[in-house]
Amino acid sequence: MLNEQRQTATANWTLLALALSAFAIGSTEFISVGVMPLIIQAFHVSLSTAGLTVSVYAAGVMVGAPVLTALTGRFERKHLLLAVMITFVLGNVLTGIAPTFGLLLVGRVVAAFAHGLFMSVATVIAASVVPANRRASAIAAMFTGLTVATVTGVPLGTFIGQYASWRMSFFVIAIIGLIALVANQFLVPAKLPKPAVGKRGGMLRILKQPALMLSLVLTAVGYGASFPVYTYLTTILKHNGWSANTIVLLLIGYGLMVAIGNLAGGRLANEAPLRALAIMFAALGGVMILLLFGMMTQIVGFILVLAMGLLAFMNVPGLQLYTLQIAEQRLPEDLQLASSLNISAFNIGIVIGSSVGGQLVSHVGLAMTPIGGIGMSIVALLLIGVISKQR
Repeated sequence: MLNEQRQTATANWTLLALALSAFAIGSTEFISVGVMPLIIQAFHVSLSTAGLTVSVYAAGVMVGAPVLTALTGRFERKHLLLAVMITFVLGNVLTGIAPTFGLLLVGRVVAAFAHGLFMSVATVIAASVVPANRRASAIAAMFTGLTVATVTGVPLGTFIGQYASWRMSFFVIAIIGLIALVANQFLVPAKLPKPAVGKRGGMLRILKQPALMLSLVLTAVGYGASFPVYTYLTTILKHNGWSANTIVLLLIGYGLMVAIGNLAGGRLANEAPLRALAIMFAALGGVMILLLFGMMTQIVGFILVLAMGLLAFMNVPGLQLYTLQIAEQRLPEDLQLASSLNISAFNIGIVIGSSVGGQLVSHVGLAMTPIGGIGMSIVALLLIGVISKQR
């Protein structure tokens, strides 16, 4: 009994350290949006050029996660975690002191590489410190830091940038990363399960596994289903006559619902992630259908947007856990690499969802963006049907 309590306490402290790290890493992903006008002013670049601070970062995460995970798969997980956080801190310091825009982008890429590798390593660590029936909840707890950062990253960057400087924004993130580094050193156990060491060609082995490939496609399509609407949410609300204050209030509420949904999704996916995901995607598709008709009325629209926030990240723990389960069954030696590819799939989902939304805006208008979410939710449900038949 005492040993069980000690293990639970160790797991909770580990998840706290990982969540703090995820908060730092998530904040740096979105903080450049808040300070972009100041970066434009400092380096005399165009808006589209300044936008590279976001797109280059996203590309760094997508590429860095699987490549660096493949290269570092033999390392002890705690040592790798600490090295990742050191790299993250250095990347943000480099961004903060950058004398040229080009060097600023280099700093962003360094931080992005750390981001991608952290998410794959931290997911595996979170799942390894708890019993099997709590793994989705553990992953959700770790991702809570990321979801909170999703809400606070832009306003945090804007606030610090306005009252200090844009450089200070990145220095503050570096300090948070340093605190997280210390937390990982003292709170994450030294003796973690050693990663199974696979032979070279792990990427090729994963590509040859239909079940794993389907899980990655499911992650991209399912997670991306909220982004046709979310990408243009502020513009949609303004277009429908919502005041600036109401929009801010709604976005704060949206962020809170995202955090709640993430934790609830972890609990729901603990036992049967695929079944839970089917319910979540069906519910998200239903909300998208209602959004087609409900945005004209502010009260109904307010409720529907909050519902979308609740469901938007609810699928994250289940999607990550399901990929880990398939990798454990088929390719245990490539578990960490599979986790990293799933992190890339989340980012691909953002690109797909926002691109679908952009096409709908261009051809049929803002009001039709929920159609993209409906379509992607249906595809996700069809994929779950295919996966279920193959099991």
